[in-house]
Amino acid sequence: MIVEHLSLVDFRNYAVADVALSAGPNVFVGRNGQGKTNLAEAIAFLATLGSHRVSTDAPLVRHGADAAIIRARLAHGERQILLEAQVNRQGPNKARVNGAPVKSSDLPRYAQVVLFAPEDLHIVRGDPSSRRRFMDQLLVQRSPRFAGVLSDYDRVLRQRTALLKSARARGIRGEQLSTLDVWDDKLVALGTELIEARLALAADLTGPLTAAYAAIAGADHEPRIEWALSVRGGDPEEEAVESAAEAPGGLIAEQFRQALADKRTAELDRGLTLVGPHRDDLLLRVRGLPVKGYASHGESWSVALGLRLASADLLRADSRLGDPVLILDDVFAELDTDRRARLGALTAGYEQVIVTAAVEEDVPVALRARVVRVESGRILAATDV
Repeated sequence: MIVEHLSLVDFRNYAVADVALSAGPNVFVGRNGQGKTNLAEAIAFLATLGSHRVSTDAPLVRHGADAAIIRARLAHGERQILLEAQVNRQGPNKARVNGAPVKSSDLPRYAQVVLFAPEDLHIVRGDPSSRRRFMDQLLVQRSPRFAGVLSDYDRVLRQRTALLKSARARGIRGEQLSTLDVWDDKLVALGTELIEARLALAADLTGPLTAAYAAIAGADHEPRIEWALSVRGGDPEEEAVESAAEAPGGLIAEQFRQALADKRTAELDRGLTLVGPHRDDLLLRVRGLPVKGYASHGESWSVALGLRLASADLLRADSRLGDPVLILDDVFAELDTDRRARLGALTAGYEQVIVTAAVEEDVPVALRARVVRVESGRILAATDV
């Protein structure tokens, strides 16, 4: 897949922007704060329906505007597709494909993007929500229907939690709260589907992650990933969980339902839903030790970058759209010379690579085929190196 043209209206610091892109490497160069990352963010939005920098859409809309428009012309071989997303400051977003209205959740069916940025250190060093978000975004890219599963699960979770809070406030306990069983059924059905998909995704990532990490770090430190599941008795959000595999096996749905029963009193006391995929964590290890708290800075970077490259490898292997667009946002300044060269060699073969950098010389020569300069929200003339 190749992004041939990107057009923005009222997106971030751009009142209007138009930029043509080519196959192979494209480098956006500009000082910090000029808008180069905003271009990468706009492209990624079409594939992930979110930002890698903020958790809500409102900051994407330029100050004083009610909505931002992202248009991109994509090429899938000989076929061209025009995607458009209207990002509203308030209310639901809108989308079009070749001018016809579609659900926003349909956009990832046509656009596949893998973006790596300094913020990705939060995946390995941050709280569990960062790792859940990473896996769920990849899940949606591989199977767009999971956007609906995630949305439905979040809706049921909110309604169930609201019922728990109401029951706590009114002093309702136990058998008096029969309506909770209805929400339990819905939570278990959607949550089980999500958990099983996440487990399968972690298994699929294991091989590509091992290969990518070794290629970046120049050593095999045995990177490992596995889920710690709240339905198996632990609570990764509140306590250290050593391994999901240590818990007794069995069907996820059965474990989920039993865990809800076991936590019923605690949930009513706290007014919170304490069991489900919203409480799970992805455990990351190198050399047998947790990355969080034990890995060096270089190892942490290698794991984070390895996860993104493994994601690109999976999408590349099972997609009919061709290679995903690979975006490296302000990454090379954080890497030593050896890792820069390794990353350049690993990524140069993708159909399209988009790089942002404050200093052009930080980017490996292999990725400097086409350079576009960005200054104060303006796209300057591109140069072919």
